[in-house]
Amino acid sequence: MTITDTAWEFFDACETGKGWEACQPSCQANATFSCQAAALSEVTTVAGYADWMKGILGPIPDGHYELKAFSTDNKRNAVTVIGVFKGTHTGEGGPVPPTGRSIATEYAYVFDFEDGKISHMTKIWNDGPALQSLGWA
Repeated sequence: MTITDTAWEFFDACETGKGWEACQPSCQANATFSCQAAALSEVTTVAGYADWMKGILGPIPDGHYELKAFSTDNKRNAVTVIGVFKGTHTGEGGPVPPTGRSIATEYAYVFDFEDGKISHMTKIWNDGPALQSLGWA
């Protein structure tokens, strides 16, 4: 399996809220995570992020991704994904009761690989506008 295939399996499982259990086979056991967004400031592992994404589909049950770009850089052993996460806060959970407000937030992922598995994931995301659009900030 190529790093492209592995990244795709992880990406789809993570973005559809399957959690760490489904994402783990694509990753090193100690895979790290980084993001400069305040909403994810305490998440430091890919496992934590995969479960965070699973949790976000509680308040946003129709949450889904729109894929914009997916590329592999074999020289750097990395895969980059750009997407838009869309959905409406109609479910329970989140910092406030359901607002009925929608989100369309752009983000990028960079997956670094070691031995054919994800060793580090970077998320590039501006959480401020996303949280405001949902009425959460």
